[in-house]
Amino acid sequence: MQDEQPLIDTDYEVGQDNVQVLGLDIHNPVFLASSALILTFVVATLMVPEAANNTLNAAKTWSIENFDWLFMIGGNIFVLFSLFIILSPMGRIRLGGKQAKPQYSRLSWFSMLFAAGMGIGLMFWSVAEPLAYYTDWWGTPLNVDPNTPQAADMAMGATMFHWGLHPWAMYGIVGLALGFFAYNHDLPFTVRSTFYPLLGERVWGPIGDFIDILAVLATIFGLATSLGFGAQQAAGGIEYLFDIPATTNVQIAIIIGVTAIAIFSVMRGVNGGVRVLSNINMSMAALLLLFVLIVGPTLAILGTIYSTTTSYATEILSLSNWIGREDDKFYTGWTVFYWAWWISWSPFVGIFIARISKGRTIREFLIAVMLVPTVVSIIWMSVFGGSVLEQVQAGVGPLADGLDKVELAMFQMLHELPLAQITSFVAIVLVLVFFITSSDSGSLVIDSITAGGQTKTPYTQRVFWAVLEGIIAGALLFIGGKEALSALQAGAITTGLPFTIVLLAMCVSLYIGLRHEVKNNL
Repeated sequence: MQDEQPLIDTDYEVGQDNVQVLGLDIHNPVFLASSALILTFVVATLMVPEAANNTLNAAKTWSIENFDWLFMIGGNIFVLFSLFIILSPMGRIRLGGKQAKPQYSRLSWFSMLFAAGMGIGLMFWSVAEPLAYYTDWWGTPLNVDPNTPQAADMAMGATMFHWGLHPWAMYGIVGLALGFFAYNHDLPFTVRSTFYPLLGERVWGPIGDFIDILAVLATIFGLATSLGFGAQQAAGGIEYLFDIPATTNVQIAIIIGVTAIAIFSVMRGVNGGVRVLSNINMSMAALLLLFVLIVGPTLAILGTIYSTTTSYATEILSLSNWIGREDDKFYTGWTVFYWAWWISWSPFVGIFIARISKGRTIREFLIAVMLVPTVVSIIWMSVFGGSVLEQVQAGVGPLADGLDKVELAMFQMLHELPLAQITSFVAIVLVLVFFITSSDSGSLVIDSITAGGQTKTPYTQRVFWAVLEGIIAGALLFIGGKEALSALQAGAITTGLPFTIVLLAMCVSLYIGLRHEVKNNL
């Protein structure tokens, strides 16, 4: 017997609470509240960067140290829940309905979700992170003895733990929930819509406003932080390659350049901007990967791919455990920090991959979002991480003396391989283009949230958010320096605590929606 009660029973229309002013079409009060809070944060940080840094870092530390169990339990639930959906009849549901067709080829789809989700992080950490774990730069996983064969295997397994199933499950939950309620039930393309089964019509009121504002703050702070740190890495690469000092002015110039290209891409939309840049970037990344694999220690790298996969599979349960951990320095300094960071990024990445995934079945969506990036990350991390560990164990290059500047690690590793000038230049370009794709896709996401879920908005709104990201990163870096940028990062991570609760509630709401869909339509 079918359930005659509809899951969604609302007469709310997308954009009905919007106001039109100065050529903008913005949601009231999400746009104004988000803008005011962002402006307040930036002004306060610029006025007292040291105090802001100390305050927000204290809040970040308090969140991580007191709620490590919540982050860890949440991360495990997201993985298990995603796997459950893949294996259940719910996986047959198609985003957009039975007749919906995918908008993009699988290759473009993979490229966009990967470039927006983690591309820049893999450039920044694929060399530095395995080396850090191997040498005890800031703790070792499960307290393994550093600089040993066991440390090498554990370093690669722990690196993959941070870049594999767990973060992508967080992204996948947000993306799936939003895609399902927007495409299958015609709700606004914004985070609040995912809570309709739990909140009903109250989702259009202050509670929903709060959820959307929190998503905007997490996204803008996370993107601006990454833009600032990315500028430092690119500037470090330019100094290493061309002997041009990595001054603040150079970093500001990089931010301006990245923002300018991101604005152009944002104006062209997903098809003409993000998709084109993502395809170009993934092609360049693949060529760099193949080059390092061929000219580097090929046999050792191939062995690393196997050992990384094995270590990840055998240690995932130990690394997922939060009870009785004795490797506190690694556990809180790396794993819990990462979980808070990924969760704070989940609104941005989740919403973006939902926008490009209409027409996919839920099973296809979750397999692509979770398993494909994990496999690619294993290969990427093994090639670059395996290369640097081989160099260090052989006493080759400056990294054999230890990790000094994280932003230079990739270039220092490439310097010990043939054609170092060319590959380092390609790496710089990759860093910049990955940041452009993150910036423009993030601007589209924020614009959608602050426009009441509309996906077609005036160009000026998209440009506003792209410019604001650059201004925040540039101003904080120029006036407040690293302390202001650190404060921005701490602010982004702190939002991960309330958003963990939001994501757990989202799982419940999504389950209710999918169960209803299976019961009535499959």
